[in-house]
Amino acid sequence: MDGSSSQSAYGKPGLSAGVRVPVYSTAQLIEKLQLKWSTVKEQPYPAMYSSYFGGIILDPAMMLIPIDDHMVHRGHGVFDTAVILNGYLYELDTHLDRFLKSASKAKISSPFPKETLKSILIQMTAASKCRKGSLRYWLSAGPGDFLLSSSGCPEPVFYAVVIADNFSQRKKGVKVVTASTPMKPPLFATMKNVNYLPNVLAIMEAEEKNAFASVWVDESGHIAEGPNVNVAFISKKKELLLPTFDNILTGCTAKRLLALAPKLIEKGLLKGVETRNIKLEEAKDSAEMMFVGSTLPLLPIIEWDGKPVGNGKVGELTLALSDLLWEDMISGPERICVPYEDDGGSLRSKL
Repeated sequence: MDGSSSQSAYGKPGLSAGVRVPVYSTAQLIEKLQLKWSTVKEQPYPAMYSSYFGGIILDPAMMLIPIDDHMVHRGHGVFDTAVILNGYLYELDTHLDRFLKSASKAKISSPFPKETLKSILIQMTAASKCRKGSLRYWLSAGPGDFLLSSSGCPEPVFYAVVIADNFSQRKKGVKVVTASTPMKPPLFATMKNVNYLPNVLAIMEAEEKNAFASVWVDESGHIAEGPNVNVAFISKKKELLLPTFDNILTGCTAKRLLALAPKLIEKGLLKGVETRNIKLEEAKDSAEMMFVGSTLPLLPIIEWDGKPVGNGKVGELTLALSDLLWEDMISGPERICVPYEDDGGSLRSKL
């Protein structure tokens, strides 16, 4: 290669060896960060909280994490989520309980008790003014150094962000494939940690095959889960079946589905509800199939590895279960009203 070329090996013009790299002042850097966000018409992240800074941040240019944070360079962190729907937070307590269990497994102590974490998330949502979307929040070993051990980190850090998203109930069927990317071992699969490279590769594998997502099958030939969702089936005997949670993440929405599904038994639509080991062959012989996750809440699956699931159409029981979950999200007991400030400055509700 001609060393005098202005085209670098990375294909970016002007980055040849002779280029002088600028050194920015704090003011210049802030200006550049704000300039990048100035062209964004709708702010996708209307609020962030950082215990590192000790408060809520509304300027997206300032929603930053230190580069020496061990969650960034070592993956020593856990996270969880919760849905915002019509100004309510759905299943926040359930998600926080799982969040703290994940943190315990990852040997990260929380800087705050659960009720304080909950209060922070509610206040951040109120400050964001977002009525529909989701929360994402993390516990990190914290910044400190670039070593493996977190012993040099002064204290863990809690981060959170509001993500605006106009999601809706999903009723159109999708295609899936069986993942060839190895799944996580049980210790890491059962905690919601930030090491998601297997999940990323699994979803990319599916996209390369023009599928929505993939399904993991464990070494014993049993159905496991999707990249970031649980998977459920309706057998030909009209039973709702989900894989056991022993070696996969315990899905909060999946657990809620299991609690609500008996309503369809009472109506004579379902014959039973069960969690157990499900062999691949049995799963592929199901009448209906679906993904289960927070913002779906159910996503019908109509094709698997190029072959139709059941009759290849969205199943009636899948839609009935989806309606149950959606109604629960809209008017069920697992909701917390967010105390947004109205135009007059008063609180719509109180913590």
